Amino acid sequence: MPLTTMPNPPPASPNPSPADPLTVGGITLQSRLVVGTGKYRSYAEMARCLEASGTDCVTVAVRRERLVNTAGENILDHLDPARYTILPNTAGCFTADEAVRVARLGRELLRDLGNRGSEWVKLEVLGDSRTLLPDPIGTLDATARLVADGFTVLVYTSDDPVMARRLKEAGAASVMPAGSPIGSGQGILNPNALRICMEYLKENDPGYPVIVDAGVGTASDVAEAMELGVDGVLLNTAIAHAVDPLRMAAAMRAACFAGRQASLAGRIPRRLYATASSPDEGRIGGAAGA
Repeated sequence: MPLTTMPNPPPASPNPSPADPLTVGGITLQSRLVVGTGKYRSYAEMARCLEASGTDCVTVAVRRERLVNTAGENILDHLDPARYTILPNTAGCFTADEAVRVARLGRELLRDLGNRGSEWVKLEVLGDSRTLLPDPIGTLDATARLVADGFTVLVYTSDDPVMARRLKEAGAASVMPAGSPIGSGQGILNPNALRICMEYLKENDPGYPVIVDAGVGTASDVAEAMELGVDGVLLNTAIAHAVDPLRMAAAMRAACFAGRQASLAGRIPRRLYATASSPDEGRIGGAAGA
């Protein structure tokens, strides 16, 4: 029986350490995994997957999402605003003007709910509908305008280090470079670019939050991103379109925790030749040929 038909989520994987929260724009999150709410087969499945993922921050596409589905269900009825920080996003916007308008709509909606994410926005300004890559000029313009309007801007961008630095300079509370194109499931295509992004963004500001947004396909992609040293991962399709979304949500939770712990622990260096696990000293000797 697939886990998606079970009455309860699978057993929880290890929780992120209470001593290792993520702070973005003055809001502290206990989980370093941010999960989207789109593409699920039902709101009930979405709610159960969010629970299994361990996230305490979920993102809702204000423009693309229908808040009420064909069955008459409101997505907000399945998201406890006291439990989750709701992060409105501007997915589906192709100009800075569109994105600013949608961000303001999301702010008004969440202010009415009293949710602490009401002053946040996950900013996306897309360049075209085929690649869903960001429009750098529109993204930079919208970031500056939304920051001036009092928003805490978490901005989706490419893995271009120079653009990442420009967005931080424009006031973004978090720059979120893509691991690979949205929904592609290709994982982390250019780890070296992400490393340089982090170097630029964290120079003289080591606490600045860098979150990988887009392209994750499976749990190992999350672990890889976290092992690189990013502060969090934002994903949606990898859970919602998995064969077993509920099991994948639990896997993502475990991977985020494991990758973060591995990053903090520090991996051994890669070597060309083998290094024996046991010391040479004290070996039991014997005559050759004995």
